[in-house]
Amino acid sequence: MVERDYYLAEAENLKPQLVAWRRQLHQYPELSFEEKETAALVAGVLEQLGLKVRTGIGGTGIIGILHGAKEGPAVALRADMDALPLQEATGAEYASRCPGRMHACGHDAHMAIVLGAATLLATHRRELPGPVVFLFQPGEELPPGGARLLIEAGALADPPVKAVFGLHVTSALPAGTVGVRSGAAMASADNFTIRIKGRTSHGAAPHLGADAIVAAAQAILALQSIVARRIDPVQPAVLTIGTINGGEKENIVAGEVTMTGTTRALNQVTRQQLEKDMREILAGVAAASGTEIELDYLLGYPPLINDARLTELFRRVAGELLGPGKVFELAAPSMGAEDFARYAEKVPAVYFNLGAAIPGEPPYPWHHPRFNINEDCLPIGSALLSWLAFKALADF
Repeated sequence: MVERDYYLAEAENLKPQLVAWRRQLHQYPELSFEEKETAALVAGVLEQLGLKVRTGIGGTGIIGILHGAKEGPAVALRADMDALPLQEATGAEYASRCPGRMHACGHDAHMAIVLGAATLLATHRRELPGPVVFLFQPGEELPPGGARLLIEAGALADPPVKAVFGLHVTSALPAGTVGVRSGAAMASADNFTIRIKGRTSHGAAPHLGADAIVAAAQAILALQSIVARRIDPVQPAVLTIGTINGGEKENIVAGEVTMTGTTRALNQVTRQQLEKDMREILAGVAAASGTEIELDYLLGYPPLINDARLTELFRRVAGELLGPGKVFELAAPSMGAEDFARYAEKVPAVYFNLGAAIPGEPPYPWHHPRFNINEDCLPIGSALLSWLAFKALADF
């Protein structure tokens, strides 16, 4: 049987390769559902390791299957592949060579870590008590996301997956540590577009028109009352208007306004109530203002719920591997969102944060043009995911 300390040492020996993969991916980022070269690199590594590889899922998604000593239920490890439309400002020697594109959310690290886990597990495949499925998905940054496409392609069904693990590097924790919480870990994320159609008139004769801008102002203020007065105050929720566009000229009553925004919630009941209340309020504003109001509501990612039993397994395994004081309980869920939640809807899952802070540098957040990671986290992440796969398979 593979010993824990030996496993950590193997992962550390793999660090030069992990860094090389991560930097290669970082220099050539690709946007959501355009990850062709990224997918080719990933598929090539998995094929060299002797895995059964499916490519082209949802355009660029990849499923790799490693068969162990026994057949039966599988554990899945997930990585996201897409970058962001952002100009990098890290100044790193391995900075993005693609203007206006950057791995500012750590997906380059996630891929390298999961490739490392695949390498370690393939080395010990004869000792694996079951199969391991590696999910490399496109489009995490672009709702409704790529996870649904892998699921529709049977990623969790053949072989049957009984547990899924995913991670996110973070500059909020030091390398060598992890953070996790049971239950609601991240929020749902739904987007909406509101179109207000009024009637133009001369600005000096507003009574002859129906002002879409005034209706928009009324709608914005009324919508804010949903979280303040309609949602249970102990249930977190967010309703944000992010853009507003309308009007033609300073002396013309606006005939049309378009607004876009997002809603967030930590459970399905609150999530559904947000849409319901928005429709009721907008119907009232339309009637009061003499305008027509359309609401296009795009369901994005559901709330991400970490399975309680699997989270306890994670805490125990991470504590064994990393040592005392290295596993932090996240005090509160994030109102950010992740389409890893789609896997968690189907099977028990755990999504955790992997410490990646660079000593002496500001903790730039995700999606910042100076976001970067401490590459010491790479072998730690690979060792942890691999050890989790072993332990979870043995636990079935």
